[in-house]
Amino acid sequence: MRSIVKGDHPELDTSDLLDFEDTKIYQSLIGGLQWVIQIGRFDITTHIATLSRFRAAPRQGHMERVKRVYGYISKMRNSVIRVLTEEPDFSMYPEKMCDWCYTAYGGAKEEEPDDAPRPLGKRVVHSCHVDANLYHDLVSGKAMTGILHYLNGTLYDWYSKLQSTVETATFGSEYVAARTCSEQVLDIRLTLRYLGVPVETPSFMFGDNESVVNTASIPHSKLSKRHVALSYHKARWCIAAKVTRFYHIPGKTNPADIVSKHWDMPAVWDSLQPLLFYRYTPRISDQEDEDQQDSSTQST
Repeated sequence: MRSIVKGDHPELDTSDLLDFEDTKIYQSLIGGLQWVIQIGRFDITTHIATLSRFRAAPRQGHMERVKRVYGYISKMRNSVIRVLTEEPDFSMYPEKMCDWCYTAYGGAKEEEPDDAPRPLGKRVVHSCHVDANLYHDLVSGKAMTGILHYLNGTLYDWYSKLQSTVETATFGSEYVAARTCSEQVLDIRLTLRYLGVPVETPSFMFGDNESVVNTASIPHSKLSKRHVALSYHKARWCIAAKVTRFYHIPGKTNPADIVSKHWDMPAVWDSLQPLLFYRYTPRISDQEDEDQQDSSTQST
């Protein structure tokens, strides 16, 4: 049995409803996994965000999925989030020199608190990866937003949640995710300043939708989809105010996929290992062994 299934859709499960006692067990198991996420296992965030929606009336198929997640946690138990204090090298991402003076964002500037303590120590560079999974929920049609935040080289925070609106194209869902990420960046930078941490550089945002990155970063771009106008303007204001810099990266190298999609190990291992399992060297055939065991069990 595979630990976690790629592209799974628990919302389509039509198996029998659990009885009262099993429902209490399901709720307890979900609560335990939510606690596990809080102490660092961000890799199961999307799966539990989906399964926790069925706590009131879970089905047998939902219980089986929760058991698979526990099996995955048991097998991949040696996880560690490294604390890396050195500043990351983003020299390969040059600053885009744009003139925003003749746009609606002319004079935009980040608000800094007047009552924050004097910054001490080494400065901190904040960066984040953002992604959206269009049509994540096949019942409501909503997309999933996934965001990873880093302070220097340390993974600091993670976010995985269904979007509140239904988008009809990847462009719209990615812009909603970019707006959510921009708002979180503002909150994190304000928190750091109140903690007396030097924040001297813009935050680096990385996304895998080139159209969103370009339209947000270029002053003369035009918006053709008015229903995402607020997300569009929020992301652009943060760039004009030098709060963020937005850069495009290939989708295969975007670690935000871990918190925006239902995945299996081979699909995300290259991104997941350096973040959570840098001390673990699994056999390449681990997943193949599981598949062979499944097939042999079925044949018997």
